[in-house]
Amino acid sequence: MFTLMSSTAIRSGTTLLLASCLSASLTPGQGPAPQGSAKSQPAAKTSERKLPPSAPELTATDLQAFLDGLLPAQLEREDIAGAVVAVVKDGKVLFAKGYGFSDVEKRKSVSPAETLFRPGSISKLFTWTSVMQLVEQGKLDLDRDVNDYLDYKIPPAFSKPITLRNVLTHTPGFEETAKELFVADASKMRPLGEYLREHIPGRIFPPGVTPAYSNYATAMAGYIVQRTSGKPFEQYVADNIFIPLGMGHTTFVQPLPPNLSSFMSNGYQQASKEAKPYEFVQAFPAGSVATSAADMCIFMMAHLQDGRWNDKQILKPETAKLMHARAFASDPRLNGMALGFYEETRNGHRIIGHGGDTLYFHSDLHLIHDSNVGFFVSYNSAGKGEVSGRTILFEKFLDRYFPYTPSAPAVASAKENADKVAGLYVASRRGEKSFLKVTEFLGQAKALANSDGTLSIDPLKDTNGELKRYEEISPLLYRQVHGQDLIGFHKNSNGRMEFSIDYPFFVFERASMADNKNFNMAIIVPSLIFIALAVLFWPVGASIRWHYGRKLDLTPSEKRLRLAVRIVCIVDLLFAIGWLIFISGTNDVTNLSRSRDPLLYLLYILGVIAAMGTLIVILHAFRSWAKTGKWIWAKLFDVALALACIGFTWFTWHWNLINFNLRY
Repeated sequence: MFTLMSSTAIRSGTTLLLASCLSASLTPGQGPAPQGSAKSQPAAKTSERKLPPSAPELTATDLQAFLDGLLPAQLEREDIAGAVVAVVKDGKVLFAKGYGFSDVEKRKSVSPAETLFRPGSISKLFTWTSVMQLVEQGKLDLDRDVNDYLDYKIPPAFSKPITLRNVLTHTPGFEETAKELFVADASKMRPLGEYLREHIPGRIFPPGVTPAYSNYATAMAGYIVQRTSGKPFEQYVADNIFIPLGMGHTTFVQPLPPNLSSFMSNGYQQASKEAKPYEFVQAFPAGSVATSAADMCIFMMAHLQDGRWNDKQILKPETAKLMHARAFASDPRLNGMALGFYEETRNGHRIIGHGGDTLYFHSDLHLIHDSNVGFFVSYNSAGKGEVSGRTILFEKFLDRYFPYTPSAPAVASAKENADKVAGLYVASRRGEKSFLKVTEFLGQAKALANSDGTLSIDPLKDTNGELKRYEEISPLLYRQVHGQDLIGFHKNSNGRMEFSIDYPFFVFERASMADNKNFNMAIIVPSLIFIALAVLFWPVGASIRWHYGRKLDLTPSEKRLRLAVRIVCIVDLLFAIGWLIFISGTNDVTNLSRSRDPLLYLLYILGVIAAMGTLIVILHAFRSWAKTGKWIWAKLFDVALALACIGFTWFTWHWNLINFNLRY
């Protein structure tokens, strides 16, 4: 996925799991997970390319020697159990080979023909191919309100309906959701329509305006295929794609049918750790496929040949061309969305493709149309996660067989422009109406102006672990120094600065003051410190007074008010600790389910009590300040405590930690 779930997010627990694609994913959800590396660059004119005098010919022999020198070392270094790589060219399988093991304990080798991998959000390409089949048959219209195809209704918003074209370009305007995206086992799986009706995301952008990757929207498209065709979604895809193309080792069915289950690779966090159970994806049209590399070769060749493979035509040529053409771009200078595929242009070639992640499998598919080449790679382990192995692998592949050196002059106003765009930014792929809003706070990107006029974006890092540096090559368009990754800044429809990277299915908007991470840290950290001190000083002060035989000079009502203040502070701390427990429990993403709703509701109730208790703390501060003869430092502390409770309450309210919305 960019993914079904961002791999970085998964490895780091819910803080990153729920974080937008930056932590994830600069994510979850399905889509490719960039781990510090953007992948693409708009194609340059031939006259602008600096090509070396010669490059190795892309042959099976050279490719095997090349990959054999890379993959084994990569698997060992990153603690990955196994991988498979396949390359097609000119309608034929040029290379397909497995590396490492599909079962470490049994030492079972990976087979490109038989071993099944989970390619995550690459599954979406089958869903969108199915949609386009029905479009060319006249049964679906890309520009019709999706509500016309559903047996439930997407609530109205922005005076504009969502269309299938919006869905295929990730511009329906939905917020991010995570609840029950994965479930613990097959018994927890529910009918697709039931899942969709219960998990309708909030709409936070007008359709067709702001890209924000959506697993829900793709699952909805699969349901539209199901309702329009009159067949279960998984059966439709089998009858109209898998069976015609002879993809006998590919299925959406969960759990796997008996004839395929023995071929399934184990999934691993790391090869040195135990194998993980089979992953069940509830939003299955968005990411549940199990497939072999050999079958993916067939699918790639069909798309490279305008929908045809051998004597089978799964799409008309004009439909395939429409599907592969650019359909939306938030910044025309950078990669854009096709219909389902997204552009990954690099090394002077227009490339389209898709990435995908489950919890343990991490994959990429790339189509280089002008060279009639397709590239597929899948790993069965998350590994150490220090680098994006699949990104490095494909870039090395391109640099070897499609070498290219870009050139562009620096902009004179580079330093001024870098200062202009510096600041904190929030991703469009985010939760906004539920507690997932807090991921905006946790996952903000930071644009840094360097002293030499270059720009860095934290957390975009190079393979050496250092932040990448970007130089301005045209007004507010930056390219990686000694690289090709692009970042483009522009004003959005709201007049706020935003930037796009080479993944075209989300953007980053400058954070408002209320959302700014630094502003919020300046509120929540001192607030928690003062609240904790108030609780700590309570027994400490009592012990000191007992030791010296002194008593508080308070009236009964003052004692009750003072006690109430301490209880409010304890409730505040319990509320904060409760959220930490809730978040830590979602290291297993299947815990993001209705089974935890009671705990979530308890937290919401506790938050309401804490917020109401703030009034008591404010009252105590007023009375304390008005009392004559009281130590000035005690008065100041009481006022500071009231401000701390106000800050704590504002923070929890603003980030939806006091929010009874269970659709997240």
